[in-house]
Amino acid sequence: MLKFLAKGDSSKVAGDVTEEPMDSHREDAVACSFVLKNESDISQSELKPLSVEETEGVETEDNNEEEEMKKEVTMKKVESEPPQICVDKDSAGSGERSDSAKLVHTTTKPGKGADLSKPPCRKAKDIRKERKLHKLLQNQSHTLEGSPSQVEPQVLLSQNSKSKANQPKAIEDFIFVPLPDDATHQLEVRLVPVSFEDPQFNSSFSLSATLFAKYQMAIHKDTPSECGEYEFTRFLCDSPLEAENPPSGPDCGYGSFHQQYWLDGKIIAVGVIDVLPYCVSSVYLYYDPDYTFLSLGVYSALREIAFTRQLHEKASELCYYYMGFYIHSCPKMRYKGQYRPSDLLCPETYVWVPIEQCLPTLEHSKYCRFNQDLKAVDEGCIKELGRVQVLHKRTVMPYSMYKKRRKGPSDEASVQQYASLVGQTCSERMLLFRS
Repeated sequence: MLKFLAKGDSSKVAGDVTEEPMDSHREDAVACSFVLKNESDISQSELKPLSVEETEGVETEDNNEEEEMKKEVTMKKVESEPPQICVDKDSAGSGERSDSAKLVHTTTKPGKGADLSKPPCRKAKDIRKERKLHKLLQNQSHTLEGSPSQVEPQVLLSQNSKSKANQPKAIEDFIFVPLPDDATHQLEVRLVPVSFEDPQFNSSFSLSATLFAKYQMAIHKDTPSECGEYEFTRFLCDSPLEAENPPSGPDCGYGSFHQQYWLDGKIIAVGVIDVLPYCVSSVYLYYDPDYTFLSLGVYSALREIAFTRQLHEKASELCYYYMGFYIHSCPKMRYKGQYRPSDLLCPETYVWVPIEQCLPTLEHSKYCRFNQDLKAVDEGCIKELGRVQVLHKRTVMPYSMYKKRRKGPSDEASVQQYASLVGQTCSERMLLFRS
């Protein structure tokens, strides 16, 4: 996206227009561009002894590293200002980057790829330099003025500066990077409340509905009658949520929104989201198929993750990003598993389980229980059916009272099914309509 905006580079085309940009590419993720040879497959002619020049080069490199670290230690001696403040700031920044780095990883098949439960590998050169630096600091600590404890912040500062350099960038470092003044294209992202009373929503409604129809016909093969303005309104504009703007909430408030992507004044994609007290829920995305090469599905998901983090700064309880249902047997749904860390909801005990633990069982069964504790049950299951709230003849009452007033055959079985699906807590907050 950045290359396209800055220079108009669209060389990496995703393929045919009908290809979904959010398709899973798990097979590609584990593919290699080289062949790993076994020791027995390597001929003697391929084995080349290490020459004297190469040996000297290795020793020279080690010596150069040692000299560099001696200079680094010497420079630290003459520093007059205490480094503790820098250590704290760097540590906080490093922690934020580490958390964000977990958001995006490629899904790997069981037995292949990196082990996500282990820390990332470090280069032997970096480890060697760190050991030498630590040894030099220990040897020279007795020459420093003051107590030995003054050395510790310097060691931490050096180690932190090295680890920070090796940290991957956060999402915000990519998304909010300023474009050059002579950028080929300009992208504007607008957050528009889903309300016909909102002037921005009204003025862009026709363009948005036209884009929706174009997307549905090209990607999902809908007929024009299946994706008209009425269908668009019913599907993505008629929201059951009412807008709220509490003082402790985010600046945009809570409710349903269309996050519109405008490229050079033309709307090319719309992400439909719900901003709720605890999360941002991704509802749907439609885009112009002419811009498939930009992988707008992936880009919009990253933008929405960054948006969630932005809202979290104002509303601390808003800290989750929901991507909806995950269907492992559907290739076009597997893209959701590529964003880490992420959890799946156990369909029996309703607890969140890391997706890494769920994937092996999903490979063998379309339906499975994620919670490995066989004794665990749904803590929110229905325990008192009589407390289910019912709306009958414009009057709210518990089911126990409605049951006494009801005439005709019992409907307890259907009420029991409803209560088991929504749970005890929601059944007392929602109203079950009974005629």
